Amino acid sequence: MQYKVILTGANGAIGEGVLLQCLESRSIGEVLLVSRWHHPIKHHKLKELIVSDFLELDAYENELSGYDACFYCSESPLASLDERIGSYFMIDNTLSFASKLLMLNPNIVFSYLSKWNVDATELGKVMSAKIRGKAENALAKMIFKKLYFFRIGMVSPFPEQKNRKIGNEIIYRCYPLLKFLMPNKINTAEELAKAMIHTLITKYPQREVSVKDIRALASYQQGNVEIYNPLMHLT
Repeated sequence: MQYKVILTGANGAIGEGVLLQCLESRSIGEVLLVSRWHHPIKHHKLKELIVSDFLELDAYENELSGYDACFYCSESPLASLDERIGSYFMIDNTLSFASKLLMLNPNIVFSYLSKWNVDATELGKVMSAKIRGKAENALAKMIFKKLYFFRIGMVSPFPEQKNRKIGNEIIYRCYPLLKFLMPNKINTAEELAKAMIHTLITKYPQREVSVKDIRALASYQQGNVEIYNPLMHLT
């Protein structure tokens, strides 16, 4: 079976990495790229929808219907600097988009790009972690077929990516050393993307997907049989 997926955030380094892997995957038949800006990649699997405001989606209901999954990889470089901006991008936009997709696609699988230090209590002093915790908690109240929080650390990009910034370039060049020094704080973009894709073809048993879980889930072989392995989470 090939899946039809919606992807946001492909103009960022992490989202672009997920996009590249989706286009290469035999399990993905179509990718709808939803963004505020055009992405230069061209591919026979790829469709693009430019949306200027994620809070105003009624005009796009036909384009957003008929999908199996959403890989929500949107990020805001300013979200960590201002609580109002962070809440707008990480809570308001996310919940508006997720709600619309769930209404149009009741059986959709939703994967949300989060961070390893998310504050699910919403009581901490780190503003961005607290906001992500609020977003996760609000998403958890929605009745998705499957919902996953990918709590990433550092992510090493694909070498062919165009959206790599200086920080991403450093992570890429130092990846072997960083993986050795802090294996539970870093993944490759390939691992993250494969893990997201594999949530569609496996019975992954928990909602929160850690850095270690991403690596384990990415290593699963795709096939026609759904996989459940309770030993995956043993350390």
